[in-house]
Amino acid sequence: MTKGPQLAEILSLETKVWEALVSGDPEADGRMLSEDFLGVYPSGFSGKAGHCDQLKDGPVMAQFRLSDAQLRVITEKAVLLSYRARYRPSGSSCWQVMLISSLWEKSAPGWLNTFSQDTPETAE
Repeated sequence: MTKGPQLAEILSLETKVWEALVSGDPEADGRMLSEDFLGVYPSGFSGKAGHCDQLKDGPVMAQFRLSDAQLRVITEKAVLLSYRARYRPSGSSCWQVMLISSLWEKSAPGWLNTFSQDTPETAE
């Protein structure tokens, strides 16, 4: 596990994905995802097209806050970012919380998100 510059760099990239969800920008979203991106969500599986298509009618998030970020270095070219996301979907006044793990892999164009899994945080 690591903190410091690499954590800040990868968290900044992850934040760009969230900013695309708030601005409703599928192109910005798509720039952050690999062509073979796989999302594992409470609603099921999604590829890159599905992730970007959710923005075809505009923003899906109104606000978000990311916290408790941790970075696990897998290799020099693969890192796993895990964090808590508090967010408010567009059109809702209720905040929700997910625990998210995102795999980022470095290739010729730079770091891309290749995998993400969202787990709802539940009170025990």
